[in-house]
Amino acid sequence: MEITSNPHIAIIPTPGIGHLIPLLEFAKKLLHLHDISATFLIPNEGQPLTTAQKTFLLAIPPGISYISLPPVNLDDLPSGTKIETRISHTVARSLPSVRHVVESLNGTQKLVALVADLFATDVFDIGIQLKIPVYLFFPPSASSLSLALYLPELEKTVSFEFSDAADKIQIPGCIPIERRDLPDPMQDRNDEAYGWMLHHIKRYRMADGLLVNSFKELEPGAIEVLQQQESGKPPVYPIGPLILTGSKSDDPCLKWLDEQPTGSVLYVSFGSGGTLSQAQITEIALGLEKSEQRFLWVIRCPNDRVSNAAYFDSHNSDDPLAYLPEKFIERTKNRGLLVPMWAPQAQILAHDSVSGFLTHCGWNSVLESVVNGVPLIAWPLYAEQKMNAFFLDKSLKVALRPKMGGNGLVERDEICSVVKGLMEGEEGERIRSRMGELKDSAAKVLGENGSCLQILGMLGEKWKNDVQ
Repeated sequence: MEITSNPHIAIIPTPGIGHLIPLLEFAKKLLHLHDISATFLIPNEGQPLTTAQKTFLLAIPPGISYISLPPVNLDDLPSGTKIETRISHTVARSLPSVRHVVESLNGTQKLVALVADLFATDVFDIGIQLKIPVYLFFPPSASSLSLALYLPELEKTVSFEFSDAADKIQIPGCIPIERRDLPDPMQDRNDEAYGWMLHHIKRYRMADGLLVNSFKELEPGAIEVLQQQESGKPPVYPIGPLILTGSKSDDPCLKWLDEQPTGSVLYVSFGSGGTLSQAQITEIALGLEKSEQRFLWVIRCPNDRVSNAAYFDSHNSDDPLAYLPEKFIERTKNRGLLVPMWAPQAQILAHDSVSGFLTHCGWNSVLESVVNGVPLIAWPLYAEQKMNAFFLDKSLKVALRPKMGGNGLVERDEICSVVKGLMEGEEGERIRSRMGELKDSAAKVLGENGSCLQILGMLGEKWKNDVQ
């Protein structure tokens, strides 16, 4: 069988739209810059595609294709198994399918690299056995990658729970972080999720390179440390900010934004996987109402057990609006828009009417905010989001962070105060100014001579030269 002449890469993401988005942008840029085509091998744990995933797949351009791998069975996992464990098992149980597809691609394409997501490092063995260069794509921040590479050493020096440490944790290249803001798997070293996290991290050094979705002007300390040469550490390529791009949407919420004054709307969203308790939804609603600010709120049905219930299952058929306080919609109809389940976030944050973002601090959302210069209210829910919130607040100083009450809720008065502070207050103006500076830096990075295209160009040339 004849092998096509153009270079090709295989990309193995982990489940979840938040990881698919930057990987697609990465693939699109390689296709545009170097005519390197790509095939996504998408693990499947048996759930139907979400609205966000369907939208993502429809946006794939010619030259990039995807294969949905056969679903795996996770019924043997205990109830309450953490998300990192579920993702890792999904990938591990998909390895025979990954091998079959990669071997097939390798027989028909000039396969120059296998790119795996941060919880998909088990596929490295397949690439190494087939003599295909393997790369890690790290969707979160450079600070998170710095922590990951430091964790095996940190684990040796802290014999007890990290949350019991007397001092803040010093991550190389970052300001010391509060123990409570470390990523979720680090909060319980006895849970299987921590074991999986450590398993993958120890395999990062098997890669030929580490691709991180960030840029030096955003995280100078962390990236400087990451790019220092060290025996056994792969080169680190800061290729961000990679954020969702595409044609302009005609979604009704954008038409509503067109009717609002410039810089007047607070966008509220907890991402594609985030969920809140019924009591917390009530407090947010009443806090927004009390603030008297315009808002666009993407709302999901509540979950009183876990904060990431929608990550694997967003198919709750209930109406999210039914969980709002009585007559809330009627009372706020002249200044608020409620959108069930999903909205075109990238276009919303780029809209002139939007002047603030109450966010769960997923890294995609952070980068989209930075590129558009939108200041933040940081409300983390799970994974590494608390760590992102900490650095956005304490290091970058582009976010306000509401305080939780003794009852475990962020209460309506606190929400009102923080929202008004961001949208009207002096501190909000300082944050807006600082975010404007980062927006300018991001524009330069994404420009024709910026580091994003330069590093991707260097990487593309390397892959093409490796196979000549």
